[in-house]
Amino acid sequence: MNPHATAEAPPNGRTRALGLVFPPAGDHYTATSLEFIGRVAEAAQDYDYDVLLTTGREVGDPPFQRILTGHRVDGLILMEILLEDARATHLIELGFPFVTIGQSGLEKTWWVDMDWVTLGRACVRHLADLGHRRIAFVNRSEEFFRSGYESAHRGLEGFNKGVAELGLTGRGYLCGDDDAAGEACVGRILQEDPATTALVTMNEASLGGVYLGLTRAGRVVPRDFSVVGLVSGPWTETVTPTLTAADEPIDEISRVAVELLLDRLDSPDASPRHVMLRQLISIRSSTGPPPSGPGAEF
Repeated sequence: MNPHATAEAPPNGRTRALGLVFPPAGDHYTATSLEFIGRVAEAAQDYDYDVLLTTGREVGDPPFQRILTGHRVDGLILMEILLEDARATHLIELGFPFVTIGQSGLEKTWWVDMDWVTLGRACVRHLADLGHRRIAFVNRSEEFFRSGYESAHRGLEGFNKGVAELGLTGRGYLCGDDDAAGEACVGRILQEDPATTALVTMNEASLGGVYLGLTRAGRVVPRDFSVVGLVSGPWTETVTPTLTAADEPIDEISRVAVELLLDRLDSPDASPRHVMLRQLISIRSSTGPPPSGPGAEF
């Protein structure tokens, strides 16, 4: 039986609604974004709660301010977290209950997140075990990285740690969230270091362009060049060969976020809880040994 579900009338003041603050990463929600929204709504429904979706990347954004007024929701789930997230700071000051999907770095926050650092290191380790010595990292856009986008920074941190620990040559690249940007990014990688034989990407929206750029450069995946993603999502189903990557636990993240928020509502004085999810890489068809051993050049 769900600990938060009850046949009795809700406690005084409860709306039986949760707010999901989820600004789209770009101009619109991606397939992954929509899956998160659906899974959060389903998880909340299991506890007889509704979900009110709103955008709001900044504290002053009208959608963010509106959801805080009029007692519309009992608490908030924040997404698209920054390393220094002003929304989280504002909610702490207000004493408004919330949890984050991602780590804001604030001590008083409750959060659930993937272990991006460990995952970045694991991707590098996988490529090193295959014999790759020169590896690139395809990150999110410059706009997102400069704004302090949490997963982009932690993923890069893991990549850099893996490269340093194993004595490899690695270089990071910022890439826009579309195919054209992915193709252009591959062009920069091969121009700046033609001996690169593999890349790690956390920008699945540019994955089709990454593959196209490699094809146009005469690199066949995985015979001549290996590609590994930190996580796999809807885009990975559209590329051939299929992407070696961890499976993003959207169901689990969404469920844990809802349960953390309900726990916080039931026990407002409890110490903050943190849930770190560690995913294993699923080996598929996009990775293999470098073409002529370590250090091979074209």
